[in-house]
Amino acid sequence: MDKYERPARNRSWLKWFLLFAVLIAVNFIQLPYYFTVPGDAKTLNEVIEVEDGSEYEGSFMLTTIRMGQANTVNYIWSFFSDERELLHENEVRPEGESDEDYHHRQMMMMDGSQETAIVVAFNYTDIDAEFENHGVLVTQIIEGMDAEEKLESGDRIIEIENEEIINVENMMSILADYEIGDEIALTLERGEDRDNSEEVSLDITIEEFPEEMAAGSGEGGLGIMYPVTDRELVTDRDIHIDSEDIGGPSAGLMFSLEIYNQLTEDDVTKGRHIAGTGSISEYGEVGQIGGTHQKVYAADNAGADAFFAPSGNGEAGSNYSIAVETAEKIGTDMDIVAIDTFEDALDYLDSL
Repeated sequence: MDKYERPARNRSWLKWFLLFAVLIAVNFIQLPYYFTVPGDAKTLNEVIEVEDGSEYEGSFMLTTIRMGQANTVNYIWSFFSDERELLHENEVRPEGESDEDYHHRQMMMMDGSQETAIVVAFNYTDIDAEFENHGVLVTQIIEGMDAEEKLESGDRIIEIENEEIINVENMMSILADYEIGDEIALTLERGEDRDNSEEVSLDITIEEFPEEMAAGSGEGGLGIMYPVTDRELVTDRDIHIDSEDIGGPSAGLMFSLEIYNQLTEDDVTKGRHIAGTGSISEYGEVGQIGGTHQKVYAADNAGADAFFAPSGNGEAGSNYSIAVETAEKIGTDMDIVAIDTFEDALDYLDSL
């Protein structure tokens, strides 16, 4: 009898082994999606240090999400979790952008967000702070265009056809006068930094963008993506911000509030713990961002008393409306506060 049972047991063992092997293999298959989950709510007085800054009992917190490449397990799990979200890779980064380029772009946006937050906070406390512009930085080059063989990431464009380049806006205005096929003269600085660079002059042909990138036929340009203004913050107070590996512009509002609070004698938090999200412009305008509902989860988990969310001046589907919906779903006691400007945030804090 045993001689007939043993093969059956062996087949059963083999079946489970194969099933286990398939599950392991499936787990390593990368899909064209990213998954996002709630991250942390970081207390900003541990991240930002203002020279001769004030200390206080309350706190401002930036909120984050975590992101990773989705495998089959993450993909399926996302359909059964309110906290998780799936994004197609084209929603995260354009075709042709590597993970390394994406990370570099996010870190540059974080740097710009910090600088802008400093200017906003200083301006509201009547302390001098301003930007000096030094041209436009090349951050990424489009494959297959003329710039690929001539420009390098980190190049600083300072002139086009003998016209000074001050910032991205004026560069785009100058380029608007040229058509596909035109050859234009560029002057740029190449090197590790402004103090250790050489001036380079070269000609680049305006070419049509690759089909997968162009919003419409006949659109062209230099062949660079995500150019940024190379600007220097000038102020007489030292500020150190250690945001570690967090990227993107979405902490701008909270950075500006933390810096403002350290610059003033009174604690505007009045001992409360305030979380939030939103980009910030030099004029104190707060912009909408992604991942709002997951940031509400992060703030609630950290015990925040209030959550600041951009409202898009009351538009439907804004970060604020998403935050309100999420707060109701999880039953949080946090105040969800609609914010469109830096001053809106100060008005709420004054009302506490």
